[in-house]
Amino acid sequence: MDLPVTLVVAVVTIVMVIALAAAAQRLLGVRFGAVRTFLAALLAFSLAGPLTTPILSPFPQMDGTRDVGLGPLWVLILVVMCIVLIPMVILVVAEALVPTGSIPGPLELVRSLRGRLSRARRYSEITRIAVRHGLGPYLRGRGDRPEDHTGAVRLARSLRLALDDGGVTFVKLGQVLSTRRDLLPPEFIEELGRLQDQVAAEPWELVEPVLRAELGGPVEEVFAAFDRTPLAAASIAQAYTARLRTGEDVVVKVRRPGIGRTVARDLDIVRRLAVTLESRTRWGRGLGVRDLAEGFAVAIREELDFRVEAANMAAVAASDGGGITYPTPVGALCTERVLVMQRLVGKPVTAATPEQGPRLARDLLDCLLRQILVEGVFHADPHPGNLMLLDDGTLGLLDFGSVGRLDASARAALQRFLLAMNRQDPLAVTDALLEVVPRPEDIDEPALERALGQFMAKHLGPGLDSVRMFTDLFKIVSSYGLSIPPEVAAVFRALATLEGTLVRLSPGFDLMSEARAFAGRYLSEQFDGGNLKEAAAQELAALLPMLRRLPRRVERIASAAEHGRLGLNVRLLADERDRGFLTGLLHQVLLTVLGATAGLMAVILLGVDGGPVASEELGMTLFQLIGYNLLVISAVLVLRVLILIFRRPRDTPAKRTSS
Repeated sequence: MDLPVTLVVAVVTIVMVIALAAAAQRLLGVRFGAVRTFLAALLAFSLAGPLTTPILSPFPQMDGTRDVGLGPLWVLILVVMCIVLIPMVILVVAEALVPTGSIPGPLELVRSLRGRLSRARRYSEITRIAVRHGLGPYLRGRGDRPEDHTGAVRLARSLRLALDDGGVTFVKLGQVLSTRRDLLPPEFIEELGRLQDQVAAEPWELVEPVLRAELGGPVEEVFAAFDRTPLAAASIAQAYTARLRTGEDVVVKVRRPGIGRTVARDLDIVRRLAVTLESRTRWGRGLGVRDLAEGFAVAIREELDFRVEAANMAAVAASDGGGITYPTPVGALCTERVLVMQRLVGKPVTAATPEQGPRLARDLLDCLLRQILVEGVFHADPHPGNLMLLDDGTLGLLDFGSVGRLDASARAALQRFLLAMNRQDPLAVTDALLEVVPRPEDIDEPALERALGQFMAKHLGPGLDSVRMFTDLFKIVSSYGLSIPPEVAAVFRALATLEGTLVRLSPGFDLMSEARAFAGRYLSEQFDGGNLKEAAAQELAALLPMLRRLPRRVERIASAAEHGRLGLNVRLLADERDRGFLTGLLHQVLLTVLGATAGLMAVILLGVDGGPVASEELGMTLFQLIGYNLLVISAVLVLRVLILIFRRPRDTPAKRTSS
């Protein structure tokens, strides 16, 4: 066979394979990947000859000298339809065994090969670190929870050392876990709290290009003075002192070069490890490590973008700080990798004297409660490392990478909750809590009310210690399976972290007494004459339109009831999603019924002896010809139903939303 003929045959074959793939996909009514569809059509084309030979062999050979009618044409159509059925069957079986999206395509596999190799090396490194520190059995799901204090301390120390060796992402993970006293035992909280985010500073030669690229020119042109010696160096960024041309002293925070790729790779590993631990270990499922990992990934990605921190800082600084000072950002100089902010001069808050402690703790509590309950924008991580004792004796609040926001309705619900706790009314506390969090259908309200009553008896009675109050409250909420909105969870975590900070500032600090004092001041502000008059005017303005229409509507209802015209109109399936689900279900049922009917009729017709002859040479009756056609139609409809069944678990709205 010469080259032109070979090329023609190849082109014709490719065209037939593509046409076969298009026909199969069209008849199934579902989109598949191009590679999967083409391979199924190519396999069907290669199997067409061996599979159709038994179908054609019973028919006698035709020499073409006689008119045999339409019988051979119908047989040819049936053979073509049988060939089209082959890739349809292959696609349905492939979808059942290897669902679409379960394995990467060839192009994705080639693109991700380098990332897979890098991740494999990082996996190996992390595994060696974990094994070196004695954590290997816990990664395999065989480690036991330590029963005594000594064992817990030993395991917590091993975890801290392993996280410290793991690098920036794992150090940050340990620091986040050290604030979750609602999840981890005290031994782990104390040990992970020792993780220090201090590393060797990057040389100026590597940092200067980042500043030049982000600021649009050399630092000498942007700043009046710039100290090239780092003020502090952490794993994500390092800070420098500088002076603006306006004379204001500022701190310039610069992201380390290349840290974005490192964190992205490690976050992917953290997510995969969390999925593995939650599926293989009891303690992983109990802690919900997968959700923890997802929340941590969101937080650290925001921390990498200094524009988010600048916006958070500006939002908090716009609120009333009371006795707390916030640094203000220089918005014109803040970019994704550079943050320029006002410099606060002071020393670590741990240097506060015992005489200063109660006042500083009171100012911090008042500030955070005002942010949460009044302003709606609050610092979500008030641990001692984010506080500074300024030279004037007041507190400065730093690091606004984690900031929570509450709308007016959430603030009002939290206010009712805290006021009910202040009254120590278990029923009111339960009702207010179920306004703060979504009310589940199967909640045991009497048991929750008793648990909250015991909680208040433990922490809120006269002379009782209120330490760990918010931590225990978070445990009650978690134990009853309440789905806490992220913004409310941020409030509880901030309050739980605040407890530890207040204890560090002033041991024996009376949290409830100070919270009641804040509530008294807040209520006096809310219910003074001017505020009450303004609130009443706003409510009346909102009610007036409804009050004007109310008599007329009542009259219409009474008149309709008097004359027997009052009726109730209910719209079923008003939601478009419900209509779509019902339409799809009816479609699938209809296809099933039609396919089963066509198959049953085909079997009956193929079993009938005699009848009109469609073709004497082919030995086929009209009933058999119709039966074969119905059999093909039945196969097509059944395959459409099967592909809908195999695709349905991945096409639900919940799955699409989470993907």
